[in-house]
Amino acid sequence: MKTKFAALAISAAVAAIGSTAAFAQAKEQFFPVLSYRTGAYAPNGIPFANGYVDYLKLVNARDGGINGVKITFEECETGYATDKGVECYERLKGKGPTGAAVLHTLSTGITYAVTDKTFADKIPIITAGYGRADSVDGTVFGYNFPLGGTYWDAADMLVQHIGKKEGGLDKLKGKKIALVYHDSPYGKEPIALLEERKKMHGYDLLLLPVTHPGVEQKATWLQIRQQRPDYVFLWGWGVMNSTSIKEAVSTGYPREKMYGVWWSGAEPDVTPAGEGAKGYSSLVFLAPAGQGAVHKDVIKYVYDKGQGTGKKEDIGEVLYNRGLTAALLSVEGVRKAHLKYGKKPLKGEEVRWGLENLAIDDAAIKKLGFAGFMTPVSTSCVNHSGEAQATIHIWDGKKWNVQPGVLHADNSILKPMIRSSAEKYATEKKVTKRDCAKEAG
Repeated sequence: MKTKFAALAISAAVAAIGSTAAFAQAKEQFFPVLSYRTGAYAPNGIPFANGYVDYLKLVNARDGGINGVKITFEECETGYATDKGVECYERLKGKGPTGAAVLHTLSTGITYAVTDKTFADKIPIITAGYGRADSVDGTVFGYNFPLGGTYWDAADMLVQHIGKKEGGLDKLKGKKIALVYHDSPYGKEPIALLEERKKMHGYDLLLLPVTHPGVEQKATWLQIRQQRPDYVFLWGWGVMNSTSIKEAVSTGYPREKMYGVWWSGAEPDVTPAGEGAKGYSSLVFLAPAGQGAVHKDVIKYVYDKGQGTGKKEDIGEVLYNRGLTAALLSVEGVRKAHLKYGKKPLKGEEVRWGLENLAIDDAAIKKLGFAGFMTPVSTSCVNHSGEAQATIHIWDGKKWNVQPGVLHADNSILKPMIRSSAEKYATEKKVTKRDCAKEAG
């Protein structure tokens, strides 16, 4: 009899433990983390990944998760390779009690490769400041979110900026702009906008692709020496960026005439060139370098507890801050969706609603501790990006200095381009466009 009661007691205890474990699992939201800490792009990929993961840890440690729902995550190394990125997507998309909530592809090539899959998998992908420019159109690209801006936005801002420096966009007629770009979907994205602006303003456009990983650029800069462009736009990543700046030094091309996209303006891009990088400028969006309230919390709740992902002294670098901001966008998408679906683990399709209804204004940014490190984001079913804005920062040899003035893309040019490209995609892929008014009703 004692044996029977003991067996029943053990059985009940096991059942209790099982139910507790099931409950704990049921209160978890899984975030896949695609990263690249190895290979040619590691110097740029590591700080971003550290910032992203640190913010997820912070939300758990400081807040107990998102409205009480703990965040779980798993990193998957892509090496910035499209095929590995697709493998990571497939391996992680079904994990957790509800599957992947949302993921950042961290590569335009991976974005192109998984976009078609998102329609069936119903998993939103955030491509903050990268990805497909036409995916702003949420009626066609239902699960792509290029939050904060696209490469068409970036290219448009740079053309406007140099136009202003010249005394007006009409003064660009006869000028020569060279685009030194990573020969990949990422590097090719701005070309359509630059070609469109070329028709409008009459400048010459010199397209100079650089083969992965970008360490060999002698031929590229020989052309720049021969062609003598008035401006160089740098669309690089990883070691390609610092190599370009070094080549500019050896070629004698003025760094003051070089402007990088926002992925070509971080510490790893300029420090290898030493004093030669002084005067180089790039766009900066969402998060410049520096520290604020959120960084103090990261140090207090994560690093001081021995849970930091990287080195404490690297907190506040450009790409670290961008990783923090990217994670915030993921978390706030889930938090917003809780308003409609309840404070529980959500499916990707439910998180999509949250990402389509983001309203992160200046007051919310301050409350979240990101004042000075993020610009407002407001989205809708139709517009999956929100209003893009950026600034210029200049490297003085020791630090980045953000310049006054905010740049905005010209939507009168971009919207027709987005609409045309999205319609073409919908036709080719036989995508039924969403009726956002009907969904809202």
